[in-house]
Amino acid sequence: MTRTWQISDVTEAARARIATARLAAAYGVPPVERARLTASLGAQLRSCLTKGGTWRLTLETGTASRAGARAGEEVLHAVVTPSPEAAAAGQPPWRVTVPCPEAVADVGVGAVADDPAELAQALLGADEDTTLVLERLAEQEGLVDFHREELQQTNQGVVALHAELDAAGRAQREAFAAERKARTEAENARRRLTFLADASAVLTASLDHHEIVRRLPELLVPEYAASVDVWLFDQDGDRPGPAHAAAAVVAARTGRPQYAAAHPGGLPGVDDLPPSALAPDRPLLCIPLPTRQAPLGVVTLSPPGERWDPDDAVMLVELTRRASIAIDHAQRYQHNRDIAETLQRALLTELPAPPGLTLAARYLPATHGLNIGGDWYDAFRQPDGGVIAVVGDVTGHGLRAAVMMSQLRTALRAYAVDGGSPGQLLTRLHTFLHHLQPDLFATAVIARFHPDDPTMTWAAAGHPPPVLRTPDGGVLTLDAKPGAMLGIPLRQEIADHTVPMAPGSTLALYTDGLVERRARGIDPGIARLADALGSFGPAELDADLEGSADGILRPMLSDSERDDDVCLLLCHLSGTD
Repeated sequence: MTRTWQISDVTEAARARIATARLAAAYGVPPVERARLTASLGAQLRSCLTKGGTWRLTLETGTASRAGARAGEEVLHAVVTPSPEAAAAGQPPWRVTVPCPEAVADVGVGAVADDPAELAQALLGADEDTTLVLERLAEQEGLVDFHREELQQTNQGVVALHAELDAAGRAQREAFAAERKARTEAENARRRLTFLADASAVLTASLDHHEIVRRLPELLVPEYAASVDVWLFDQDGDRPGPAHAAAAVVAARTGRPQYAAAHPGGLPGVDDLPPSALAPDRPLLCIPLPTRQAPLGVVTLSPPGERWDPDDAVMLVELTRRASIAIDHAQRYQHNRDIAETLQRALLTELPAPPGLTLAARYLPATHGLNIGGDWYDAFRQPDGGVIAVVGDVTGHGLRAAVMMSQLRTALRAYAVDGGSPGQLLTRLHTFLHHLQPDLFATAVIARFHPDDPTMTWAAAGHPPPVLRTPDGGVLTLDAKPGAMLGIPLRQEIADHTVPMAPGSTLALYTDGLVERRARGIDPGIARLADALGSFGPAELDADLEGSADGILRPMLSDSERDDDVCLLLCHLSGTD
């Protein structure tokens, strides 16, 4: 269905508006939509009459195609086409679409009278939908007033609720602030404890007190201190002189931390003093390094900012205490190590120089830990003209091992005066050690040379095998079955072994520190020693056995951290005078 009206005056506009309202009612357009349609159309037609010219209104029905309408829904389209003059001026058509729930095939809208009175009456009839809408709007106004009163009461309740929410919000914010503060304090405490644990591990990792003193400022600067000065007293007990802050002197004398500044620091367990004359413009915290007897020294710190946090100061005092323990342990370790090494070297014998036999020995103490005092070598003559060469290793380290080594050395020399083969001497040493020190064990290898005997006799007890270089440059590992370790709780008779020893031959006796590596074991080290000994020419060994000993140690120890003592004894048979 399509209807068209030409509109050029008010009467034609009224007819068109009335016809549109009737047609919309016939098609079942809801009253509200009809009121909106006629009101919008009336406003648009008034605008068209103001602009002049002839306008065309077209009404047609069809299936929905506009956005927002349901697919397949019948709708009523209204289009106002502008006059030619308005179209030329760029005026676009006016369009509106409303749904038609009760669409019919065709509807007659009836004639509209030309008489103004009848036209007005018809116009009023066409606007009855608008009146109905207005009545409904009046009913809605009552409902609106009722709801407005309810809304006012609700608003009052909302205001009261907002007040309660504000109070609850303030309480919640205060709780959040307290929680953040507690979390921050817990995080700071965790950070301090973590730093204290890590710093303690660093300080106790070294047994060199100079290294500990060097690392302490590296740990504290710049997070916890702007500067750190570590003053260690002399072993004679001297105290800091006038060049150090007065607070450091007081800390040394009283054994209590001192805080020197223009204003009190309020630090727990720390005494307040006036500013230092050496640094009047910055606070100083002087903490003694305590020990059981007297402080080892004083650590003087300046703050990273204006002053220290009290909790940081407590942590610094605890760290200084741990540093003092580490320094004290390192100094005691170094003292005991020096004593053990001095005793060890003092007990190492001066090698004899028998005819036809050249001896060269090397002893190197361990460079890591207190692992010195167990390895030893010796060489001496027997009454029948024979020469005994021995290398041994006492289990354990330190002073006790050094003392036990000296006792074994003395006992071996005493037993050798009565004669006896290497196996017999080791058997007697085994009995001696088992009864003297049941909880200590030892390994040893003994070689006996005699100018009238073309063979060399040897015996070993739990010790790495000797290595023999023959005059033609061949190298043999004398790995005949050895006896068990000396001192173990069993009875044993250690057997002798013999091997030809022609002039020009060289025998190497050594301890496991020369050949054993934790990652590879001992066998590859023995093979390397055999290669090193076989690399020398006969002339080199005859001319400079001492230099040959050094030439063996260099390649053998190039990959060693020297965490154990090293002994090497070379016996070179040059011939008989």
